Amino acid sequence: MIIAFLVFIGVSLLWLFTLASGQEEEPEGLYVADRSLSPVFNGFAIAGEQITVVTLLVTSGFVALYGYDGFSIAVDLMLGLCVLLLLAQKIRDSRFYTLSDLFSLRASGRNSRIAAALVTLAIAIPILMVQLRATGISVALLIGRSTHGTQVVCTLLMGILIGFFAVVVDLRGTSFIQVVKVVVTLATLSVMTLLALSKFEWSPGDLLSAAAEKSMSPNGYLSPGLWPRTANLGPLNVLGEHIVLILGTAVLPNLILRVSASPNGRSARRSTSIAAGLVTAFLVLLSAAGFAAAAVVGGDAIWAVDEVGQGSSILLASEVLPDGSVARVALITAMASVAFLAALTTVSSVAFAAAVAFARDVTAHSKVSRTGTGEVRVLRVGLVVLFAVSLSLAAVGNKYPAESLVIFALCVAASCIFPALIYTFFWPRFNRRGLLWSVYGGLLLCLVLTISSPVVTGTKNSIWPGLGFNWYPYYNAGLVSVPAALFLGWVGSITSPKDPKPIPGTVNTGRPTPV
Repeated sequence: MIIAFLVFIGVSLLWLFTLASGQEEEPEGLYVADRSLSPVFNGFAIAGEQITVVTLLVTSGFVALYGYDGFSIAVDLMLGLCVLLLLAQKIRDSRFYTLSDLFSLRASGRNSRIAAALVTLAIAIPILMVQLRATGISVALLIGRSTHGTQVVCTLLMGILIGFFAVVVDLRGTSFIQVVKVVVTLATLSVMTLLALSKFEWSPGDLLSAAAEKSMSPNGYLSPGLWPRTANLGPLNVLGEHIVLILGTAVLPNLILRVSASPNGRSARRSTSIAAGLVTAFLVLLSAAGFAAAAVVGGDAIWAVDEVGQGSSILLASEVLPDGSVARVALITAMASVAFLAALTTVSSVAFAAAVAFARDVTAHSKVSRTGTGEVRVLRVGLVVLFAVSLSLAAVGNKYPAESLVIFALCVAASCIFPALIYTFFWPRFNRRGLLWSVYGGLLLCLVLTISSPVVTGTKNSIWPGLGFNWYPYYNAGLVSVPAALFLGWVGSITSPKDPKPIPGTVNTGRPTPV
């Protein structure tokens, strides 16, 4: 099984480097594939952006361990693409694909560029850390040694391996891998779910009943409030989680970059519609696999590996077929390969989007003119630095709770990017002061409220349980930061003197207006 997994990794990387060897060196070709991806192809690629290693492992684990609470996460992820559907055509028609350029539609100058850079890093680094850690845990489980030390070693080894690809990646190359990942993931989850269902005489009701009976809390498994870290925080906390998951997953920088690769706005909207259908199918199968894992493996066995259930999918693959059979080895290898593809594409896409923003901002505002090759060189350097920082933090912070980092990143996206884009595209009065107040205010609230929440101190599940400055009572800042950012954007805009009319042919920045 391990040999087969290593062969799969070798073949995948060989193919990826083959794709990379023929890539263009012009920035537009690297960043958005010359805006030439067909609606169907790009739709599969956008769906692939949603199939991350955290979604694959943690969401199914949440369903397996905590039932209803895990399933509600899957529903939120589906609704997130509906929000992206609202914005996709507007983003593509603007012809911009980084936060800095999108912010420049309403605010010029150094402050807006700094705000875009801070937001991008606040999203990218936590997501990269969690994705790399989840990859290490899944590989450690595959080799049968899920100790803390083994997980750290596997995180470092797999991170370095993925990093070699991330440094030479471009959007077109990752698109092919995203499409393959979607097909393989849907096929693998379908096979696992059907095999599990066959153990209960093809009765979904019997499988669900068995999942509740073998869970750690049979009476509360199919009811909300079982997730221990938020069980006592009340309905407002639940509302905040839904807001963050729905809005945050819709406006991540890598999704904005992916939407911008469509030939025009209508094709971007169509691609997003196709992606929404594929992601819905994926999350339905993922939820079914989570319930199947609870029914076949049992909640106690899953929790013994990891308290958020990241090993549930591989444990399910190892239990639905007899020991020693070739089919069992093939299924476990397929599930491990899906996790590897999810890690490879997610880490590459998130890091690439952040590095593109850095390269564009540095070269666009540098006093020294740069060629296209020079801009690509800046991109590569940015990727190396970002990846080295994220991998180091993932290894050092391996013993701390990691899911809170994803919540923080999504909270920043929901509070800083979503209000800015909604106002930019749908409210003509939105201006420079409104954008800066909204972005900086949302970012500051996310940081302060997260530090002051039970995520960091005050409970046994906090990062530092021994400390106690958790005066903010909810698990994430989104309940306050998202409406506050919208309010600040409105107040800043209506209290600001009207901006001077832009020079014809420009959008407040002195750059040529895209047509």
